Amino acid sequence: MTEPVKADLVLVDITDTVATVRLNRPPLNAFDNELRIRLGEVVRRLTDDASVRAVVLTGNEKAFAVGADLAQLESMGYEQISGWNRALQRVFDEIARLPVPVVAAVNGYALGGGLELALAADFRIFGAAAHVALPEVELGIVPGAGGMQRLRRLIGTSKAKDLIMSGRRVAAAEAVSLGLGEQVVAVEDLVAEAGEFAARLARGPRFALQAIKEALDLGEDSSLAAGLAFDRNVLAGLFATSDRAIGMASFRADGPGRAVFGGEADPSRIGPNFAVEGT
Repeated sequence: MTEPVKADLVLVDITDTVATVRLNRPPLNAFDNELRIRLGEVVRRLTDDASVRAVVLTGNEKAFAVGADLAQLESMGYEQISGWNRALQRVFDEIARLPVPVVAAVNGYALGGGLELALAADFRIFGAAAHVALPEVELGIVPGAGGMQRLRRLIGTSKAKDLIMSGRRVAAAEAVSLGLGEQVVAVEDLVAEAGEFAARLARGPRFALQAIKEALDLGEDSSLAAGLAFDRNVLAGLFATSDRAIGMASFRADGPGRAVFGGEADPSRIGPNFAVEGT
């Protein structure tokens, strides 16, 4: 069953348990205040929707997104850009913290804030015509919505410096070779391939997937000891979920890969260090 939810700037289509979010500010999905605000509203709605188990984020054939509207940026001083960038960074952080897997389906241009948006996803699949870059250095500025930090964590400091200091555009095949994404697919198959990828993840145990995402993302900034403690606590917390019981019973009866997960949990049995959203 498909439930289309349409807005002028962001289109959302929910099919089964996968939400496809499409930026819709032609021709190139440049970010302005209205697009940022609407995207934030959509992300918060999806965060609270327990029926959504994975998200695909995409744009149009010309562009995934090209970042900030330059005309708007040129009119800003320190006070204005500080507030504007903080708000954009907050929306991208909300995307990164969605409690479900997020797959960016990137075609055309993903430049500046557009690439920063794609980097907030858990996975990136590129259309064959995709080109990505963080070209802010050409304007005498730097990426400010998470691009520098997320790119460094994804591909390492040296490669990140190369892309950010040069501002050069990278085609899809090189982007994957650098570690920016998972695969390159034909343009006409991009959204379908990303949707299938997301659907496979959506069939997994909801709270275990959420725990994996949180443990790996938060662990990047933690000591090994803190990370191990987090892993220990989320493992214990998952024993409060019906998915754990379903998975173990299915494995005993039918072997691996046969479980049909429901994603329910008993909040009273989950320890204080295990954050459960959407129950």
